[in-house]
Amino acid sequence: MTVNRVGLVVHGGRAEAVTAARAVREWCAERSVGCVDIDVWREGARHSAREEVDAAGDPDLIVTLGGDGTFLRGARLAAGNDALVLGVDLGRVGFLTEVPAPAVRAALDAVREERISVEHRMLLTLRASCRLEVPAHMEALLRYGRGPRLPPPPVRMECEAGGDWGVALDVTALNDVVLEKLARDRQVSVAVYLAGRLLACYSADALLVATPTGSTAYSFAAGGPVVSPRAEGLVFTPVAPHMVFDRSVVAAPDEPVALRVLERSGQAAVSIDGQLRGVLGPGDWIGVYAAPRRLRAVRLGPMDFYGRLRERMNLTDAPAALADGSAAPLWPVTTPPPGDLAHLALPSAPQAGSRPPGRPG
Repeated sequence: MTVNRVGLVVHGGRAEAVTAARAVREWCAERSVGCVDIDVWREGARHSAREEVDAAGDPDLIVTLGGDGTFLRGARLAAGNDALVLGVDLGRVGFLTEVPAPAVRAALDAVREERISVEHRMLLTLRASCRLEVPAHMEALLRYGRGPRLPPPPVRMECEAGGDWGVALDVTALNDVVLEKLARDRQVSVAVYLAGRLLACYSADALLVATPTGSTAYSFAAGGPVVSPRAEGLVFTPVAPHMVFDRSVVAAPDEPVALRVLERSGQAAVSIDGQLRGVLGPGDWIGVYAAPRRLRAVRLGPMDFYGRLRERMNLTDAPAALADGSAAPLWPVTTPPPGDLAHLALPSAPQAGSRPPGRPG
């Protein structure tokens, strides 16, 4: 594909990220490709994704240099501009990034020469009973140990107002939308609706709605299921609920999840991909649903999600199972699959001396 302009999202606190960013800039300069740093918290404030990509000159490729947190920042920008996003892996336990830092130039060559695939990942968006805002008195707390917060999500003006359907917010989440308590000694009380029908009223530390991509993030830590990122659906997970039913529920992609703060509840914070974006009071609600567009992520080859799951989560084999010997592949992968299996997503046949896609030589 033609790459006219690259946007860089860099974890400036890591020396290896700064070094990798220098390699990207050199690659761009050698090919007369525009390159600009974005989302760098300049002038003491942060801006909406649309404002940031406009200021960067509408890059058609966003390159993130860091871990999954940096990738989420880049994904927010890419989704707002329908740009491709390439994640360079400098993290420790993440699932989102694609290539290691030493291979960044080779990865950029692959993008330009169209030796890639584009993976489409589900995003969440939301409507709310009111515009999201963070109270002014919370600013000092938010700044402790952090940079400036993101601005409140604007309203999507092209959407119908809808009266009791709330306001459509111009925001997307790749991982999750979380409604959580503000006071340590008081849980939030929330009515949870799936596909327009009441599921249950919860008293909990938090309630979250995750994408399949986000199933290995906060939802996983709260006991939720691991879902293939190739799947589509909304994963609802309560966090420390005071009730017997504490299980996750996986809804279809066209089944929205609505959360309404009950009358006797304390205030609740709304976080989107880990960023606090607003505070709700009793009677307020948010409705979370699949966004009409998808994130377009660069892949240099098939993503071994389950191999990465085993590696990143340090999965070990049961001692009793090891007594039976090492587990062999269920199907051989050295020959092409038979016709009745050709439609399945199975590993390709390994080649002698080959390395996993995206790994440096």
